[in-house]
Amino acid sequence: MLKIYNTLTNQKDTFIPIEPGKVRIYVCGMTVYDFCHLGHARVMVVFDVVVRYLRALGYAVTYVRNITDIDDKIIKRAHENGEDIHTLTARFIAIMHEDSDALGIARPDIEPKATESMEEIISMIGALIKNGYAYQAGNGDVYYDVSRFEHYGRLSGRNLADLQAGARIEVDESKHDPLDFVLWKQAKPGDPSWASPWGAGRPGWHIECSAMSTRYLGDHFDIHGGGMDLKFPHHENEIAQSEAATCKPFVNYWMHNGFVRVDDEKMSKSLGNFFTVRDILKSYRAEEIRYFIIASHYRSPLNYSQEHLDNSKAALTRLYTALRGIEPLQANDAESERYTAMFNATMDDDFNTPEAVAVLFELAREINKCRVQEPERARRLAGCLRSMGGLLGLLQAEADTFLRESVGGDGAEDTLSDGDIDVLVASRVAARGQKNWAEADRIRNELEQRGIVLEDGTSGTTWRRA
Repeated sequence: MLKIYNTLTNQKDTFIPIEPGKVRIYVCGMTVYDFCHLGHARVMVVFDVVVRYLRALGYAVTYVRNITDIDDKIIKRAHENGEDIHTLTARFIAIMHEDSDALGIARPDIEPKATESMEEIISMIGALIKNGYAYQAGNGDVYYDVSRFEHYGRLSGRNLADLQAGARIEVDESKHDPLDFVLWKQAKPGDPSWASPWGAGRPGWHIECSAMSTRYLGDHFDIHGGGMDLKFPHHENEIAQSEAATCKPFVNYWMHNGFVRVDDEKMSKSLGNFFTVRDILKSYRAEEIRYFIIASHYRSPLNYSQEHLDNSKAALTRLYTALRGIEPLQANDAESERYTAMFNATMDDDFNTPEAVAVLFELAREINKCRVQEPERARRLAGCLRSMGGLLGLLQAEADTFLRESVGGDGAEDTLSDGDIDVLVASRVAARGQKNWAEADRIRNELEQRGIVLEDGTSGTTWRRA
């Protein structure tokens, strides 16, 4: 039975969907004003795996991941570029899709934009005012009154009194309380705006997600996810807004993935220590990046380094090498079912992908042991390995294609084509046949110097790129 670590309860809870057989899940997506970095990639990969596994369990999943396309940072960047926000956000939405597609991330079922959800946003703000949880201040902005929500701080484990004591009181502040947060901002000259009962303006960040999630998933749904940095105040504020507006529970299970860290600091654009997906793809294949993310538990910090990416590359190479030269066979024999049960047990334990990957390696070891003496067994195990890998978004390429693929890198002119390599391998085979060991060794050394690894086996010589 699937258990999920629920940030709301701080424990692993047995997953019971609100509606039997169906799962509704919302994940906070990107604010689209720049390139995706590895932190964004982690959120997208983590919840892609979650959705894949839920569907493999037989659930009908509705997956919503929003796009924030109106925000202070977006407006600032558009002004700096001398372009309108729609041109800016459309460009980076396209880039985000290119990056996520490269990483094998399935598109969400619904991908709403904040700018296309104004009717729902304005309606929810109106409900909050009507229910006594929001007010329009003297400066024209509309704020949420945090003191009115009894359970504020429940998700993050923060006490309202302590938060109020530590809050910074700003000069000329129009809010009733420093903790109150904006729902609707009055328009500034030159900024994009929408008409509302409180004057022309635009929404605050927090209200966007409450409005978009309830629009597509209903007032009460199963899972809400995002990065750990969103737990407070963003997700805390979502709960306060949504439950005050609808008078219903908001979400049953809250999932938060850990930070990506560089030199013990969180990777972020504001710190300037981020690596974009596009930069990393110049040196590593997309599947290697995906493996790197999956090899750590989603709740743990993910430490970025070239060494860790190199380790991921080597690990994935070992898995593909086990599949090389074997036609996978889907089977329901006892051994395949045993491995499947082992894999599912790890995933049922809060999507424990590192342990799931360990099952893949156990399968690979068995394939390597039996590939010559028990070819049919090897085919069945290879089918099992491919099937399990698919639930993680791995091992779906042809083994030879992956092992021979040239990585982008620095565009070195010394890269050999597949045809050039095949010619050299054939020359070496001929030299070995003539017992010309010196020539055979020379060719092997030349290939190694140019990044090509030869593997001699009972069925002949194969090669892969190092």
